[in-house]
Amino acid sequence: MRKKIIAGNWKMNKNSEETEDLLNDLIDQLPNDVEAQIIVAPTFVNLASAVEHLEFTNIVVAAQNMHQNENGAYTGEISADMLKSIGVNTVILGHSERRAYFHETDTILAQKVSTALRHDMTLIFCFGEELKDRQDKQHFNIVENQLRDGLFHIENEDWDKVILAYEPVWAIGTGETASPEQAQEMHEFIRETVLKRYGSTIAEEVSILYGGSVKPENAREIFSKPDVDGGLIGGAALKATDFAKIVAGI
Repeated sequence: MRKKIIAGNWKMNKNSEETEDLLNDLIDQLPNDVEAQIIVAPTFVNLASAVEHLEFTNIVVAAQNMHQNENGAYTGEISADMLKSIGVNTVILGHSERRAYFHETDTILAQKVSTALRHDMTLIFCFGEELKDRQDKQHFNIVENQLRDGLFHIENEDWDKVILAYEPVWAIGTGETASPEQAQEMHEFIRETVLKRYGSTIAEEVSILYGGSVKPENAREIFSKPDVDGGLIGGAALKATDFAKIVAGI
């Protein structure tokens, strides 16, 4: 049975003190009886303290990115081994902002995926279409290509370390949200795409998250769809009250 997952991507927000305050608020406010896996992704400089702070909780700490190489002259970058050494075993790869602002291609992401798996890390693999792609009715093709070129080189046994996150780019930070029906339509297509390549067992077991302006007001309806297994939450993850309400909606 596939997992329900709510992941909060904090992006470039929260200094050290603010991070500690938000983590404390999350510990206090997150429902105790929720069956979903909860993941938070603070900034790099606050990862180690977050791991320590959440040691005796069920909240998993993830990195927002990592480099594809093991080490070397890559100023400002972070390796998988560095993350593992501070207790971070989960990483977000391919977020739309990394693709758009830092020009991460499917080729680069395929390398990052391989590196993460080589280090026995769980990865949240992000993908999704832009507004023009959807207007041109190319959204299914874009998603299929991103999956094929960035992820589908992995082996069957690697899938227990993979979480998928569909991000309609036109619905991130814009206030727009795909309707629950649009989200379900794409999630169903994603699952069918995985099925064609890897078979029914993997397709049915992989968790597919929706990431596109999920809010307390729409979370429950989106999460009620049969192929939506949770969310990758941006802005609403920065307020413990909102994040807790989203978690309760799962």
